[in-house]
Amino acid sequence: MTKRTDRRADALSRERIVEAAIAILDAGGEGALTFRALAARLATGSGAIYWHVADKEALLAAATDHVVTRAMAGAISGVGADGAGPRQAIRVIALGMFDAIDAHPWVGAQFSRAPWQPATLRVFEAIGGRVRALGVPEGAWFNAWSALVTYIFGAAGQNAANARLQAPGTDRSAALADIAGGWARLDPADYPFLRQVAPQLAAHDDRDQFLAGIDLILAGIGTVR
Repeated sequence: MTKRTDRRADALSRERIVEAAIAILDAGGEGALTFRALAARLATGSGAIYWHVADKEALLAAATDHVVTRAMAGAISGVGADGAGPRQAIRVIALGMFDAIDAHPWVGAQFSRAPWQPATLRVFEAIGGRVRALGVPEGAWFNAWSALVTYIFGAAGQNAANARLQAPGTDRSAALADIAGGWARLDPADYPFLRQVAPQLAAHDDRDQFLAGIDLILAGIGTVR
């Protein structure tokens, strides 16, 4: 009996628990993640899970760290392979985070709820190091860095939240066309701008728009330099 128990404990690693938690979070969000659901998915008891993870908050932090570590590894690898300078490196890291939050929308909520967890700090440092490498004066480091990370997490999180508001199977192009059509029918005296940009809303690509925002911020940082 002791040997069988030991083998089962070895098989139930922290990594397996975190991967199962991510699968549950991706499918149903934070509300779906309970230790009972996790135990059922892993075909084990809740006590075995508590041996590896103290509580739900610790589990959410570990899942977030796993997603961010994987996204950052891919981004940094791409930056190194391309020999990119700091400006392009910021774009690559930012897009890597955008894609990670788009694929795992619950991650965006975790960043806002626990902004000082290790996963977040690694992103902060990666962006901050590149801001410094851009030649920004030290007195402007914090403001330049803050503008970038606020936009990255805010825009990526909002994009993911918008996607989750849509019913499964919703046609994105049709939904945007419907919103743009509503803008185009607004009173031209009260909403001249929205009427003018309605066609761009209907045709825009979320990733391209996100990177355009990064480029605008980088252009502003360039004037400080």
